[in-house]
Amino acid sequence: MKLTYIILPLLCISTVMAAQDSIKIHNHAEDSTDVFFRHLNLNEVTVTGVTGDTKRKYATAPVTIISPKVLRATASTNIIDAIAHQPGVSQLTTGGSISKPIIRGLGYNRVVVMSDGVRQEGQQWGDEHGVEVDGSSVASVEILKGPASLMYGSDAMAGVVILHPQPTMAEGEMCANVSSEYQTNNGLIHYSLHMAGNKNGFVWDGRFSQKLAHAYKNKYDGYVPGSQFKDLAGRLMLGLNKKWGHSRLTAVAYKLTPGIVEGERDLETGELVHDDEFTGHGYGMTLPFQRVKHYKVVWDNFVNLPSGYIKAIIGYQQNRRQEFEESMNDYELYFKLHTLTYDLRYVTEEWKGWKFSTGLGGMYQTSGNLGEEYLIPDYRLFDFGIYATATKNLGKHWLLNGGIRYDHRVLHGDELIEDGNQRFEDFSRHFNGVTGSLGAVCNINQHFNLRMNLARGFRTPNMSELASNGVHEGSIRYELGNQQLKAEYSLQADLGLDFTSRYVSAQLALFANRINNYIFIHRVADIIDPDYLTYAYTQGNARLLGFEAGIDFHPIHSVHFSNSFSYVDAQLTSYHQPITSDMKYLPFTPAPRWSSELKWELSHHSHTTVAHHHTTDAAHRSLFNNLYIAAGIDYYLKQTHIYSADDTETTTPAYVLLNLSVGTDVQLKGKKVAELYITADNLLDKAYQHHLSRLKYADMNLVTGRRGVYNMGRNFTFKVVVPIKM
Repeated sequence: MKLTYIILPLLCISTVMAAQDSIKIHNHAEDSTDVFFRHLNLNEVTVTGVTGDTKRKYATAPVTIISPKVLRATASTNIIDAIAHQPGVSQLTTGGSISKPIIRGLGYNRVVVMSDGVRQEGQQWGDEHGVEVDGSSVASVEILKGPASLMYGSDAMAGVVILHPQPTMAEGEMCANVSSEYQTNNGLIHYSLHMAGNKNGFVWDGRFSQKLAHAYKNKYDGYVPGSQFKDLAGRLMLGLNKKWGHSRLTAVAYKLTPGIVEGERDLETGELVHDDEFTGHGYGMTLPFQRVKHYKVVWDNFVNLPSGYIKAIIGYQQNRRQEFEESMNDYELYFKLHTLTYDLRYVTEEWKGWKFSTGLGGMYQTSGNLGEEYLIPDYRLFDFGIYATATKNLGKHWLLNGGIRYDHRVLHGDELIEDGNQRFEDFSRHFNGVTGSLGAVCNINQHFNLRMNLARGFRTPNMSELASNGVHEGSIRYELGNQQLKAEYSLQADLGLDFTSRYVSAQLALFANRINNYIFIHRVADIIDPDYLTYAYTQGNARLLGFEAGIDFHPIHSVHFSNSFSYVDAQLTSYHQPITSDMKYLPFTPAPRWSSELKWELSHHSHTTVAHHHTTDAAHRSLFNNLYIAAGIDYYLKQTHIYSADDTETTTPAYVLLNLSVGTDVQLKGKKVAELYITADNLLDKAYQHHLSRLKYADMNLVTGRRGVYNMGRNFTFKVVVPIKM
């Protein structure tokens, strides 16, 4: 480890910002939700992604929350982009519309994304597949860092991202809001209409959103052909809230049409090759592009019992992905995926310091290839898991928790004969996994919390890793699966220390993770298609070490100076052949990152009665409330820890991005009538390539000697949210 990696975290010890806690809120309107976040002691909020519902100060593993206000104030092109600034969290990107969450160096099927109470099942195994969720429908985000297989089964090895919808309204209340957004770099136009209410326990929540963006630009590539996108989303929830609990039915439709950035260049000019219809600032799609549709229906039930509660959720999802390469109307690839998920759990009330829970859950999947091109075979998947947990409160300072789980998964791939040759063979695989966790938290005093956790994670290979055989257009490569892959197992230890005082909030989170049978993709010498490099899946043993650290210093109430640092060291420890220096590190590990922000809150008056604080005359007279201005930098250190064998990965130089933002509530006669946000990202128009950008490996520019496509240049975002009380 370089000396810089040690010095920087010592300067910033840890990070605890308002966005780093987890919360469960019921029956709050949008405004009261923000007030709740602002006034409640953050150690008292309730985390929902753990065993039952637990106050954050008793959570043994790291948990992060991103509040509604922070989400609305963040400039992004998709929901994962909005959360990727959190310590320990990053994103693997393919252009502006496709982002995949990376938690502590692990992503793809090692991160479970929960939306509307069920795990989001699209095509998260692929590089060019994002999370099919409308960011406007997400009210807050809860991030669990570390193995969470105990509660979520296979795939939750790195952690879980829980996308919480808007809480239901209080009895007798109705509200609506309209939001709109514009970004200058890619011309992004976004609007969303929302309405919700509660009448005699009958609750409803509806939303319609649309987003359009033309190609983004940077000073090296100009406009990037294929980076334009559009999406359309609708959501409707109907249900009952009663004393006995609730029952809600949610239906979601989401359509994303992203372009495909091929990165091909003219040999003489070095410019990116594009379709004749491409103009750079046009919103129309040009070849090639994808069309992704995701439909979801969720039935969520919660029943209060004298001794606890029962929660039952059933969800159905249908994911359709089409690729158009030669014609705007005729697809070459069409992959359809059906998923049925189920989850049933019982959680007891606390009794003599003890709290128990037990549950079962799983899913059934079936897929079909309906186009002319194939990457993976038609397949079927069935799994189930059963678990039990226990929590013991040992008094004022100590709490222990732990549990055990068993999972079983069956995967079957169908045979395919193409032009007399066997493209895919018929095969089945069975996997069994036993996982668990044991943790403790010590509330040393009112200032210090100590957290310890040991957890075992489990993940089965996905169908892409087992059986892919074809060109992966979005990844710009030919991929080969490996049917002999074994299930991954991890053992991770977490140690955390929190500190809170009047002027300083801080947190240090250390982790060590060992993974057996770690699956990764690497380049091979075989050439199957002369137009593409060939990559194949393999596996070995790995270990990951790292930490998140930071500090939020607020010498006066209105000024906050926050610093955070994230670091992951991921290495291959054993392989079927001797590990050479170019194979030492795992591919696509996030670069060390230091983030710093100075925020000045120029005015802050509550317009809602909370904890006996009433609106002041000054607040009534003021046009602006909650006015702030902030300046920040994101410093990505040079990433030299790469898997460079067979030119699989290349180093990424260090770079610094300067960002500015301002936001305020606009009010008339003491009532909020709008929220306004202006942000400037990459203010100095830095030309850079994020280490986890897939476009970094596109064609070489023979004129300049630069390889790949660069990230977005300077971008200003203007956002307005108008609440409508009814």
